[in-house]
Amino acid sequence: MSPKLDEKVEPTYQEVLARNPGETEFHQAVREVLESLGPVLVKHPEFCHHKIIERICEPERQIIFRVPWQDDNGVVQINRGFRVEFNSALGPYKGGLRFHPSVYLGIIKFLGFEQIFKNALTGMPIGGGKGGSDFDPKGKSDDEIMRFCQSFMTELYRHIGEHTDVPAGDIGVGGREIGYMFGQYKRITNRWEAGVLTGKGLNWGGSLVRPEATGYGATFFVDEMLKVRGESFDGKTCTVSGSGNVAIYTIEKIHQLGGKVVACSDSNGYVYHAQGIDLELVQQLKEVERRRIKDYITYHKEAKYVENGNIWDIPCQVAMPSATQNEINGKDAAKLVKNGCIAVGEGANMPTTPEGVKVFLDAGISYGPGKAANAGGVATSALEMQQNACRDSWTFEYTEQRLQQIMKGIHELCYETAEEYGTPGNYVNGANIAGFIKVAKAMVALGLV
Repeated sequence: MSPKLDEKVEPTYQEVLARNPGETEFHQAVREVLESLGPVLVKHPEFCHHKIIERICEPERQIIFRVPWQDDNGVVQINRGFRVEFNSALGPYKGGLRFHPSVYLGIIKFLGFEQIFKNALTGMPIGGGKGGSDFDPKGKSDDEIMRFCQSFMTELYRHIGEHTDVPAGDIGVGGREIGYMFGQYKRITNRWEAGVLTGKGLNWGGSLVRPEATGYGATFFVDEMLKVRGESFDGKTCTVSGSGNVAIYTIEKIHQLGGKVVACSDSNGYVYHAQGIDLELVQQLKEVERRRIKDYITYHKEAKYVENGNIWDIPCQVAMPSATQNEINGKDAAKLVKNGCIAVGEGANMPTTPEGVKVFLDAGISYGPGKAANAGGVATSALEMQQNACRDSWTFEYTEQRLQQIMKGIHELCYETAEEYGTPGNYVNGANIAGFIKVAKAMVALGLV
């Protein structure tokens, strides 16, 4: 059971349910934040007077559009595109684009809502937004993806800009897709506006460390949580779900910090390798050849592949869910705790269900929620925007150092806020409250807009 909502926020939550029917992920994301806010409203009654919570739950703008494109057989295909510009109190909207068949308005709104607080925690001047399409890039040729991206940007371009809304990548959107979209934006606007999209290629305005940022950042955050417990990654057995960009660089940084990742997965199943995952092979299979993780065992006969298996059944001390939303339920969380897990860092957005979160918090393990733990990606996107704004390019070492400082700062802010509001060690409350207060104060200052 979820905790009871404070009586001051319950009517707002009921209104969100009524006004956004069927958008279950969005409802979940809103409730998860509202559960933390009771004590904040006691301390800051002005937020009630200004109806901050009601306003923060309603996006400033929601854009839905048709994306027609032609496949390699000349057949016309129709997809739906989205951009939800949620909150710009702290800066231009910032958040990724997701291309996946599961995408609908509720997913984009949940991601955009999370992004408001995540972006606030970074300390960078960026607001929250998200976008995407129900287009599936899997199995499509480069030409098909280019035609889709060009059609998508032909509509999206009129809603974005370096001072307005700056999209990035997310699931299904990597450097290839960003390149096609940036090319179309440049063609339509006749402007080399590098700051309009982040996650660009290094040769044309991208930032070093951007591909690694979400995975590295999540690992840095967990490292800080472990330090509080008098622990480190050294010698720890870890599992990382997923095998995309976030998972790959989470594995890399864990290995650099002395941990051993023994399992990773994709949507078909997981691979378990007791000696430690061969990262170079995963990168070759996933980033170069775009193959399934089951092919890993072709090269490592001693590894085991479990089709449709549950990676959370594997005993570990650190778990890093880095695939998608709601991948750890209450039962999975209980299994992890029982098997000796002491820390969970969310590389994905909202990968743990409310039941799972409760299990982690009740067990007293160190649990880093996505809006804090995976903020490294958007933080480094903001660093990319800085480099674009001053026509500069930083070294890998300097950019990684900035990322590590930002993640350390986020951990400190969440940890101290949790203490201040009477729930020491509860990073969920710490992240929700710290992010909310920052945005709320800006909204009060800017007036009724």
